[in-house]
Amino acid sequence: MFVDKAKIKIKAGDGGDGAVSFHREKYVAAGGPDGGDGGKGGDVVFVVDDNFSTLIDFRYKRKYVAERGQDGSSRNCTGKAAKDLIIKVPRGTIVRDAQSGRLLADLSTDEPQILAHGGRGGKGNQNFATATRQIPRFAKPGYPGEELEVILELKLLADVGLVGFPNVGKSTLISVVSAAKPKIANYHFTTLTPVLGVVKIAQERSFVMADIPGLIEGASEGVGLGHEFLRHVERCRLILHVLDVSGVEGRDPIEDYKIINRELANFSEELAECPQIVAANKADMATEEQIQRLRTFIEGEGHHFFVISAATTQGTDALVQDVARVLETLPPIKAYEPEPLTGEELAARSSGDGKFEIQVEDGVYYVDAKWFEPILRTVDMDDYSSLQYFQRVLQNSGIIEKLEEMGIQEGDTVNILGFEFDYVK
Repeated sequence: MFVDKAKIKIKAGDGGDGAVSFHREKYVAAGGPDGGDGGKGGDVVFVVDDNFSTLIDFRYKRKYVAERGQDGSSRNCTGKAAKDLIIKVPRGTIVRDAQSGRLLADLSTDEPQILAHGGRGGKGNQNFATATRQIPRFAKPGYPGEELEVILELKLLADVGLVGFPNVGKSTLISVVSAAKPKIANYHFTTLTPVLGVVKIAQERSFVMADIPGLIEGASEGVGLGHEFLRHVERCRLILHVLDVSGVEGRDPIEDYKIINRELANFSEELAECPQIVAANKADMATEEQIQRLRTFIEGEGHHFFVISAATTQGTDALVQDVARVLETLPPIKAYEPEPLTGEELAARSSGDGKFEIQVEDGVYYVDAKWFEPILRTVDMDDYSSLQYFQRVLQNSGIIEKLEEMGIQEGDTVNILGFEFDYVK
């Protein structure tokens, strides 16, 4: 089953929590704080694996979570950093943010791409000792890892894309000029998935050709199978347009040429400008008049024109040689550059994703802030310095300011993720 699009959730590992610990040793009555820092959470890293050809694995597993960093411990020991989560994808996969549509990465090279960074470890209580605060009974929690929902799209890496109506002979052509063995039959939509073939010209010269399932009118708008596979033509350096010059199925090859090019243009302006070579197939069943009529039109469009019969291999060598010559003059396969962060994403990152919501029910102010949960885990409400730290977080995050805007009065109850306290100015 060929799958070339999938949506998954990825989450980098949270950082480990800093430790609250004090030095304990015989004959040492009051050792100082020695709580170590937490370890870094694991990154989510995408790498290319040429053993994969589709995204089918992502149909069955939709969520990928990296390991959490280890918590800090006593004796100033820093927690162990977590291992990165490696996700393998086929070459040519591009990754987009599902919410904004922003391009995050193009997996066309062997270079690994980190798409979600693990959270930093929290600071242990040894970091908060001062001349006036010698016994800090609090530590910082680990920072949360980045979490994204992403769309994976496979765009095949091919030098040449074969396009044309169903049943014009594209599969037969790729089978005779390369080692590819596509399914071939005399009915429409025999080819249901793209087929890649390596065409060898000489000992050290070759190029990759892709047989794209047949396009029909309206393909760019979602009609038929074509719209599912037009993305695989986007990277191609050259389009080889195959036409049925014989018209045995009652279609006009000139009209077919116009329809296919219109669909390519509707899908992408770049595709409309991509260089084309036209192959007039099934010439063994066509009249000289039919061939000459099509030749005059295609050469008038400024394209190289070749008369071939894929079934008998007539003219295929000359076609392949010309394709190789044209490819030498063209730039390399297109690679996509990651897009910069949007304004909303920049704002969220700069604020540490410190979003919160406050609702009032029966006089209780309920604060919903997911990022606050690890902070609550490390705060000791019986310790004055720890309580001060808790109050600073409330103040710096804007929660206190928002509560006051909503009209909170001294003595009113505040509930943060189940923890309740009375508001005091």
